[in-house]
Amino acid sequence: MDGQTVEVRFKGTRKAYFLWSDPDHPLKVNEYIVVEAERGRDFGRVTAVGDTATKKCGSGCSGCAVGEVAEPEPHRPVVRRATDDDLRTHEEARVAEEDVRRQVMQRVRAHELMMKISDTEWQWDRSKLTIYFTAEKRVDFRTLVRDLASRFRTRIELRQIGVRDEAARLTGVGRCGREYCCSTWLKELSPVNLGLAKDQHLSLNPSQISGGCGRLLCCLKYEHEFYVSSRKRFPKEGKAVVTSAGTEKVIAVDIFRERVYLRGDGKPSRIIPLVQLRDEMAAAQADAPVPAVAAAPAAGAPVRRPAAQRPAGGDAATSPAPDAADHPRRRRRRRGPRGGNGTSEPTA
Repeated sequence: MDGQTVEVRFKGTRKAYFLWSDPDHPLKVNEYIVVEAERGRDFGRVTAVGDTATKKCGSGCSGCAVGEVAEPEPHRPVVRRATDDDLRTHEEARVAEEDVRRQVMQRVRAHELMMKISDTEWQWDRSKLTIYFTAEKRVDFRTLVRDLASRFRTRIELRQIGVRDEAARLTGVGRCGREYCCSTWLKELSPVNLGLAKDQHLSLNPSQISGGCGRLLCCLKYEHEFYVSSRKRFPKEGKAVVTSAGTEKVIAVDIFRERVYLRGDGKPSRIIPLVQLRDEMAAAQADAPVPAVAAAPAAGAPVRRPAAQRPAGGDAATSPAPDAADHPRRRRRRRGPRGGNGTSEPTA
């Protein structure tokens, strides 16, 4: 593919990849450009160029057909670098979008549709109006589309999004005091489950681990690997460890301050650094007495048991073995043949 591949961001989290055909004057990051859209032209900002854009496109353009491999669509061309007039037209469209959103909300209420209008977006040349909405159930908005098309005299596209995508488009401030991660640098929204909060020992109260969208915090996902790898250096909570102060139980660990909370039987609790805990455990192990190992008896030698375990007749290991003639079966044969009265006939 000849030319320079560029990643272009539009309003919200929408992005696409285009081809710049002038190698003598390559595009740079954060430049504003005018590109060819599906119908008409659009306005966006360059966020990646060259090999970086090619790799990002290759990881996200693998096709979505089920059971077959779809060929990626060829990149549309970049028309030109944006001029001051292009930028002014873009800003006018953004200012008009809020008034458009209010009008759309009025028409939704007039048609009594159960949907929430999140955002509206004009294409740069005003040849298309995209309306983003959220809804709990499937909505039949065909009548609404005809109504809006006759009102705005342009192509109308209604796109249903989830609440996490809505938060990414509208942005906001999280409980950490910073702008939403999904609106700034976290462009790929991964699924988040409650097991991530359990691994990080966080409160399972949904109101404390949910973001502005009402779903679990995105940071639970990309911080999970750090918590799992950090806890491997600490003893497990609830485990008993032997230190210089004796046997103590691990109550809690602080992976950020590198500290361990310990509590011993009949002793006050204490908080020590992880390095000190390792040193005390090593010292306690070195000072532990080595258990004596009894020597194994030689082969064939008699083994004497303690007096409490000896039978009444003495130790079987030291008692003399009985004579073979005193064996019961030997005595039975000596008494006489079977079937008699116990006596044998004298022989002549």
